[in-house]
Amino acid sequence: MEYQNPQPGQGIHSRAVPVPVSGLGRTVISETAVAKVAGIAARAVPGVYSLGSGQSRTLGAIRDAVGSSDHAAGVHAEVGETQVAVDISLVASYGTPLHSLANEVRAAVYRAVEELVGLQVIEVNVEVTDVYVPPPVKPTTSGSTEREALL
Repeated sequence: MEYQNPQPGQGIHSRAVPVPVSGLGRTVISETAVAKVAGIAARAVPGVYSLGSGQSRTLGAIRDAVGSSDHAAGVHAEVGETQVAVDISLVASYGTPLHSLANEVRAAVYRAVEELVGLQVIEVNVEVTDVYVPPPVKPTTSGSTEREALL
């Protein structure tokens, strides 16, 4: 079978313009793929400490220790033929206004899923499961370090 160039007269260096063609096949985008796109978008929002509940974060820490990562942790997507709904559970950093954070995460996920996946997002539900409070910084006294250095 010989290859037919659909755009005669254009060379190899030309940029192809995608032409929507219907009826030539079916595209299936999995829930996992949508969840990963949504998870990456949500993590990029300032004020998001991590995604998932306590149990999924524990599993994530184990995955990180062995060099693997799960970009879809804390994200569930329900994918239809043309629409998608996303549920995200996250941990916020202390000091971040939670309603504003949820709105920013929602907007980022809408944008990323519609642009990268090409499905219409009908809803993004955000659940803030916890607030991360960093441990207190232990003060170091210069006198104790000098004393230890002399011993």
